Amino acid sequence: MEFRRHTERDGLDIHDPIENVRFALFTSSAVDLMPADTSMFYFPVDAAVEIETTALEVPKSVPITIRQRDGTMVAETSNESDCSFESGAYLVELSSAPMKLYLLLDSSMRIEYEGKGAFFSFDPDTTVYVGARSYHDQPAGTITVTDDIRDVMRAISLFGSALKTLSPERSFPTLRGHPPLIEYGEEFSAPDALEPADSGVELVVPPDREHVYPIAPLAYYLGATVIPGDDPRLVAGSFEHPLVGSEGYGETVSRVLRQAFFLDCLIRTEGYYRIELHERERVEPLVDFDFAELYDTPLPERLAAYFSVPFETLEPFVPNWQLGVDLAPTANGIEYVPYLARDLALVRIPDEPTPKAAKPMSNAQTEFFRSPVSGALTRGANGWDAVDEHDIFQVDAMPNVVEQAWAGPGYPLKVNKLDVSALRGRIDRRPSSDTITIHVVCNDEGMMDENVVRERYGLQEMLDFDVIAHYDLSRDELADLLAQSADFIHYIGHVDENGFLCSDGSLDVRSIPAVGVSAFLLNACQSYEQGHELVKKGSQGGVVTLSPVGNPMATELGQTMARLLNRGFTLRTALSIAQRHSVHGYQYTVMGDGGVSLVQNEKGNPRYLKIERVGEDRFEVEISVCLTYLFGLGTHVNFHHDWSQKRFLGSAPVTTLTLTAEPLQAELSKQVVPVEVNGELVWSDEIQVSHLE
Repeated sequence: MEFRRHTERDGLDIHDPIENVRFALFTSSAVDLMPADTSMFYFPVDAAVEIETTALEVPKSVPITIRQRDGTMVAETSNESDCSFESGAYLVELSSAPMKLYLLLDSSMRIEYEGKGAFFSFDPDTTVYVGARSYHDQPAGTITVTDDIRDVMRAISLFGSALKTLSPERSFPTLRGHPPLIEYGEEFSAPDALEPADSGVELVVPPDREHVYPIAPLAYYLGATVIPGDDPRLVAGSFEHPLVGSEGYGETVSRVLRQAFFLDCLIRTEGYYRIELHERERVEPLVDFDFAELYDTPLPERLAAYFSVPFETLEPFVPNWQLGVDLAPTANGIEYVPYLARDLALVRIPDEPTPKAAKPMSNAQTEFFRSPVSGALTRGANGWDAVDEHDIFQVDAMPNVVEQAWAGPGYPLKVNKLDVSALRGRIDRRPSSDTITIHVVCNDEGMMDENVVRERYGLQEMLDFDVIAHYDLSRDELADLLAQSADFIHYIGHVDENGFLCSDGSLDVRSIPAVGVSAFLLNACQSYEQGHELVKKGSQGGVVTLSPVGNPMATELGQTMARLLNRGFTLRTALSIAQRHSVHGYQYTVMGDGGVSLVQNEKGNPRYLKIERVGEDRFEVEISVCLTYLFGLGTHVNFHHDWSQKRFLGSAPVTTLTLTAEPLQAELSKQVVPVEVNGELVWSDEIQVSHLE
């Protein structure tokens, strides 16, 4: 973590060079930043500074939690009401910043909300300690296993060592560290520092990949030991719960994970965050246990209470899960398991994939194809000539998930194709420059209109963007550009069986030793093979096409993707939204790590709204939240205090509120978010609520 004076105003700039995110705090006058002892903070911080000021401005409206120095909660201000506190020692937590931020001070304090920000007033010349902790986390080591599946079970039994607590608070993403990685070797070995969690929980499953792979996220979350047995079950002390039901093994395991996690999210409101949680209010009347008592109950007894409630009772209130993954039961699949456990993905063992059912492109559509460059590009009318029939397929939809991925061979339609090298790049990230570098490459004169996407990038406040446009690049120029360190490249042009079409021929990414660009959008026909090569050579992820795409549809989807990525949506979510509003969106898919974000949203989690007029002055607003690596599963969110005083668990959708025009227009004017109105995708800064039909 890096602290420095702000370059434009009095105050300080806080920069996380690993995640490449920043946040600003402004002061009443210029301040000197002195290094401070991190141990004085109750919660862990990576770095801290000492400043002297009488006032502090938080330029974004973020939830604020006031605590005593020992962590005891005093108050929280998600309703954005002004409040005062008498003289005392306080620990102030600023939520929704792109890093964990804490203020430590001994003073009276007043907090006032005005416009988009919050303003603190202190006693004259108050010493304020500012502490920050990165959300980035590293696995504690690598476990070596043999081909014996029992070694894999031993390895997964050590995943719980990454949990920072066994209390219900581990449902917060920041209290779940990254489990150790797994690799193959001649004998089992694990770092001495890896100790199994003392949870008292066991998961008994048959020793085969079809049973062991799906259990990994549950074992990680419960800190459980995985042991071989014929009768799949969860054992917690004297309590046992079957892992096979009428819906089958995989679905039962998913339900157990969802139920345990969801109830932890409710019970944790008796701990460090005593908030008014919407889901708790809905569920508490339906269950027969004491929330405060369960909070302090050991995990085995807590699980026994949780599973005394039928899942069907809770199901209407359990949020949709962020990620579901089909994991092929191959030996190579074990490399994916630690990453899927970290994401708490619902893991399904797929049947043989269904052959693709996408219809060939008709001759009438050829006029929309990207125009050949100097006669160098010729495509068959059916659009699938270069595609192996066995490599592209459809994947069955998974119920109750927001996003879906495939971990295995082949290319799935409309589903993120994961790659273990890209997932490894998530944890191997190195400090980057302060500036977010974006290259927009246009190698097709016929697509110059699409270059308006350049204007869509770099609109985020408090972030420095370097957006560079390139035209008609040669092979060497494009190769050099791909090898450079950059955050994102948006390619507009052509791809054929030989690679990217350039002014002097084709560039095959396989000819480049390494790629430096982190993420990409290849808006070119059948770009999936070149995209896969980019991932294998070092990129984390990107969006590619599986078939020919027409100029108008490519332009529209490219512009939509650019704006969504600029608001902090992940690759997976951005493409999902764009696909809903594009007839030919199915031709695009995400390659590599679909959870990559280009920037951090000012609200923490990007939001997506669907608005429908239901009366003269009444509107139903469906709110969806995009979960990210920084604000993942278990994050609670709040909305404008005129919308709701409650907190909600982040998901898609989160809830539907009924609002009148005035509070709806007021909030839409404060932020730029994508909005669906009458089936069309628009943006909040383009909407006049009174004009909606």
